[in-house]
Amino acid sequence: MKLTNQSLIKKTINKIIIPWYSIPLIDRWLLGQIVPPMLFAISAFTVISLSVGVMFDLIRKIVEYGLPLLQALKALIYSLPSFLVLSFPMAVLLSTLLSYGKLSANSELLALRSLGIKTSRIITPALIVSIFMTGLTFYFNDNLVPTSNKLAESTLRSGIGSSFNKEKGKNNIIFSRKGSRIDASTNKPTKTNTFLTHIFYASRFENNVMRDVTVLDFSRENIKQILTAKSAIFDQDNSSWIFKDGSIVSTDSIGQTTSINFKQYLYPFVEGPLDLAKVPKDASDMSLKEALEAEKIYKKIGDLKQIRKIQVRIQEKFTLPCACLVFGLIGSILGSQSNLRSSKSQGFGLSVILILIYYVMSFVCSSFGVKGLLPPIIAAWFPVLISLGGGCYFLRKSNSI
Repeated sequence: MKLTNQSLIKKTINKIIIPWYSIPLIDRWLLGQIVPPMLFAISAFTVISLSVGVMFDLIRKIVEYGLPLLQALKALIYSLPSFLVLSFPMAVLLSTLLSYGKLSANSELLALRSLGIKTSRIITPALIVSIFMTGLTFYFNDNLVPTSNKLAESTLRSGIGSSFNKEKGKNNIIFSRKGSRIDASTNKPTKTNTFLTHIFYASRFENNVMRDVTVLDFSRENIKQILTAKSAIFDQDNSSWIFKDGSIVSTDSIGQTTSINFKQYLYPFVEGPLDLAKVPKDASDMSLKEALEAEKIYKKIGDLKQIRKIQVRIQEKFTLPCACLVFGLIGSILGSQSNLRSSKSQGFGLSVILILIYYVMSFVCSSFGVKGLLPPIIAAWFPVLISLGGGCYFLRKSNSI
């Protein structure tokens, strides 16, 4: 039995070691220079961002709402993936800049160049690491972050109880619908289907219940209805809404008004308001699949601003991970420049400047995309393409030296 276990351990070790030693020596050496500072940078950036973004808020909830310490710790752990996603690109930039800057300062890169090895070959391990980190960031951002954010919120809710329940749910649900109207003389739908027929408003949505609901019904020519109710739920079996404790006010073409009060009223209407209410407030709480579903919902409603916003956020699901590739390329090229022999403090300072420039440019372009000044795909990808173009230019220039 012991021999069997030992042989299994040896096989496992060999599976790890043999592929590692099949990598060229120069690549193993460079990876050994890049990976340790990158792991340290991930840890440092994550701790700093967690302290600023979550820890102070948790301390406030512990003091004000009596949040148990164990629940606060769980919420902190669940918040970790969202901050790791932000730390990955910054860590790639800092590690490549420092590691290649150190090798350049020690004239080790100069020795490699004297052997005829070009800069593009020297930075290849950095690009491989950057591509791996790009894939890892995309996986975290699309799979772990939405789930962990929901778990963090539910943990806080269970820990605080009624005090936190006031903060949950979604406010001000507005759903509008366009279509044909019912002709008053023929009692048939009109040919034109671009009329605004319904506006559905709820002041609050929680636990699948709409609160303080108002529906404006313009679906019939010459008749307008206003339906108000304290609550409403959607009945899947009848494809209708069940309104409770409300009234219906109808006004005809000559201004006559009738009013009816009800305890419960079955109103045939689409499920759209419920779908809209279930869309997460923040796109970071959505997976790519959920974001695409949200886009379909907004298109049904015809909310152009929300359509543009979600389209930009969908593209950013891809461009955020690509920041690892951008920073890996730029950091390794700048660090490998023979005229840039920076210290660790200078390397950190340069990293901060590059990160600020990139994310400010991303924020500005994203805002332009949401406002409709730029197409969503250009708004999201412009900073990535410009940065990659600049990196390729400096790489080509470095290869020619």
